[in-house]
Amino acid sequence: MNPFFQFIILQALKRKKKRTPITYPPLPNSESEQLVKEVKVEITHIIRDYLLIGVGALAASFGLLGFLLPNDFIDGGVTGISLLVEVVSGWPLSLLLVIINLPFILLGNRTIGREFMIRSITGIVLLAILVHVLQIPLITEDKLLIAVFGGFFLGLGIGLAIRGGAVLDGTEVLAIFISRKTSLTIGDIILFFNIIIFSVAAYILTVETALYAILTYLTASKTVDFVIDGLEEYIGVTIVSHRSEDIRLAIIEKMGRGCTIYQGKRGFGKAGDKLGSTDIIFTVITRLELAKLQTEIDKIDRNAFVIMGSLKDVRGGMIKKRKLAH
Repeated sequence: MNPFFQFIILQALKRKKKRTPITYPPLPNSESEQLVKEVKVEITHIIRDYLLIGVGALAASFGLLGFLLPNDFIDGGVTGISLLVEVVSGWPLSLLLVIINLPFILLGNRTIGREFMIRSITGIVLLAILVHVLQIPLITEDKLLIAVFGGFFLGLGIGLAIRGGAVLDGTEVLAIFISRKTSLTIGDIILFFNIIIFSVAAYILTVETALYAILTYLTASKTVDFVIDGLEEYIGVTIVSHRSEDIRLAIIEKMGRGCTIYQGKRGFGKAGDKLGSTDIIFTVITRLELAKLQTEIDKIDRNAFVIMGSLKDVRGGMIKKRKLAH
């Protein structure tokens, strides 16, 4: 075990031992090892999540200071409201980001949980501090570049924060809360919320600024999707064939991918017919590997029943550890 984690865990156990008298027999070695392992995993995840939140706040502040703020551009969501209020009132953006987000984050405590609230407050306060402290020179004055790259860095920051279990913009929290009370979807609520913001921006600023703000928002939204879902698009493939063993070997040996086999029965038949059992193959590949998989399947069984569906992301297994075999 890493000495750093071992030291933290042992100190925590010692403090717990001092506070609570031992009234039960000591845990067996296997249970103690499992407890230490669980604490280590939890600490590792906490450190990773807060690093993601910190890097996300840094990326978002760069998008604001380097692109949007110097050119009086705005975005959607609570960030867009804060930028509009700053233009009208002259209040510092760093203060507005905290004040306007605070009600949404407190609502998140009720809707999602206390840990989410703590992480989100940490991320938003850090973003406000960075916006107030950092001095970033103007990157460009080209309006199209401002909208695209300002939205990109803002979306990158928001996406990384979400990966860390927090938000830098409270709009999503409000959308989740309203969607549970009504028949509206989260996407519908966010869209309606942003239509109001962009309409106000067109009235207070200019129609042109509002249109560029829409472009900034779309860029940020797409970047958030890339960060959360991953740049690679994964495909889950289910294959039903009477030559399932040959297909399994082709996936493993020729493509270098793993697969899972589960038992099923063929359902095509009349009443009273004996349904034959069959092995069903499930594997996960990237979209770039799909053509090669289809080629390998057709070589073995052109009549195989193949079902394909997009997946958001995958963890574990072989797909991210091994290159595609050729």
